[in-house]
Amino acid sequence: MLPKIISFGDFFLPTYGLLVALGFLAGVWVTTRLARRDGLDPETITNLAVYCALAGLAGAKLMMFLLNFDYYSSNPSALFSFDTLLSAGVFHGGFLAAMAFAWFYVRRQRLPWLQALDVLAPGAALGHAIGRLGCFAAGCCWGDRCDRPWAVTFSNPDAHSITGVPLGVALHPTQLYEAALTFAIAYVLYRGFSPNRNQGWTFGLYLALYGPARIVTEFFREHDQAPPFGGPLTWTQLIALALTALGFWLILRARSASPRTTS
Repeated sequence: MLPKIISFGDFFLPTYGLLVALGFLAGVWVTTRLARRDGLDPETITNLAVYCALAGLAGAKLMMFLLNFDYYSSNPSALFSFDTLLSAGVFHGGFLAAMAFAWFYVRRQRLPWLQALDVLAPGAALGHAIGRLGCFAAGCCWGDRCDRPWAVTFSNPDAHSITGVPLGVALHPTQLYEAALTFAIAYVLYRGFSPNRNQGWTFGLYLALYGPARIVTEFFREHDQAPPFGGPLTWTQLIALALTALGFWLILRARSASPRTTS
């Protein structure tokens, strides 16, 4: 595909990085709009989004290191390689790290915890969807072999050198599967957002929708690790399953709470 959008000698601007940045800006724009509608200070919520993004980047890398511990322990220099720097990491590691930091920041700023997560959820889904387009451009997170008409075949040597994606092989476009599903989730969350919703509803819906979407797309991904415990699910799918259960719990909790009123 197009892993490098601009090249000057050895320097290049990665398409993945550009789309991740655009996704972040789009997500912050959506989050700021919803914060105003929900009576939260837009500047405080914007700061929260920025800090969560930074924590997410660190958490995604950390989980990538943990899931590939044997490789990095045998090749410690790879921790500081350019390929590792460009790697997206593991999404759920970033998500969990972002949630941990959000809890700390929200408590310090004395914000309503679930209300803050509700306004973050649609923007997070939108930014994630745009970022997955960057994955497709770079070639990372590629799928298994595919004989369907919509299979994609990567042919750019730069994509292989940067991400390791196999060239000349028809693959499932798992990046596009997840991008399409996450765009749809972002649309549902944004259109259904209401200040009158009980706190936790929107964030719970995000988890309840994205979890199954990730579980399904993972079945079409190529994996270099055997599923844990000898089961059919990867670590990513197990985490997604747990977050799905949390999402349904938040939805049920919001439905059983007293109706929310706004001034």
